[in-house]
Amino acid sequence: MDDVETRELRYFVAVAEELHFGRAAARLGIAQPPLSRAIHRLERRLGVRLLDRDRRGAVLTAAGEVLLREARAALDAVAAAVRRTRRAGNPDRPLVLVTKAGASHELLRRLLDAQAGEPGAAPVEVLLCEVGEQAHRLRDGQADVALMHRPYDDLAGFDTVDLHVESQVAIVPAAHPLAAHDRLTLAEVSHVPDLPIARWPRLDGTYPEGPGPEVRTQSQLAQLVALGKTLLVIPASSRAWQWPEHVAVPVVDAPEVTTVLAWPPGGYSPALASLVRSAAGLRDTPRPLPAEDPRPGSPGAPAVSR
Repeated sequence: MDDVETRELRYFVAVAEELHFGRAAARLGIAQPPLSRAIHRLERRLGVRLLDRDRRGAVLTAAGEVLLREARAALDAVAAAVRRTRRAGNPDRPLVLVTKAGASHELLRRLLDAQAGEPGAAPVEVLLCEVGEQAHRLRDGQADVALMHRPYDDLAGFDTVDLHVESQVAIVPAAHPLAAHDRLTLAEVSHVPDLPIARWPRLDGTYPEGPGPEVRTQSQLAQLVALGKTLLVIPASSRAWQWPEHVAVPVVDAPEVTTVLAWPPGGYSPALASLVRSAAGLRDTPRPLPAEDPRPGSPGAPAVSR
């Protein structure tokens, strides 16, 4: 079988997402007839039918659904390879660290200060994102390293170093009766009729069922809490963005959250090695680290998990 070209995958993804050849052609900036021919050639090459067509548009077959999922991942991988290659060709580029806005603020500040004190250390550019976006930014090559949180963030496939373990708090409206409590339980915060927990989108963009409002950004969430429309449970260090209209109450039985430094396998450059050493020195139980840039698994390297 001939190799499938990235151009063909890009064409197919456009059609699969639009489910209409005319709209897909307009999105790609090409005419519809060559797009239709390209999809037909792709189907012949693969030996399967990817789309069922009718006068109203198109519908994905089971094979088409598989290819859509795999094609998106393949195109993301190609884009990430291009970004990483370009950055690797610039020895003076900063190391890009992505982190959720407002999360682990004090730890991030200490990490940047420690890295700045490393002789010859590369500068660190901080890329702020919304909840759950760090994994995507690492995989698509927009960032070199991330501060992430176990068990909530997607750490699959990344190398990691654990930095800090902490408890969680409920952020509630200051005027709500819950704000007067010294402590709360998950059962208490999960069943408040007039203050349902906000719902974040899943990885596929859909929302879980529930009465709470749908949110996509922390600014939305902060305002909804201040208005008395929702509450949330977060790591205690994330209170850095807390408004005066918010009150933080410890949730005694919430699972502990571990802040980790994460990066893609194979991306352990000297600049990253320096940052990992700086991060390991900030861990809850630090240990002596070597003077030379270590590689994962080498004697004296910080403990790395996958």
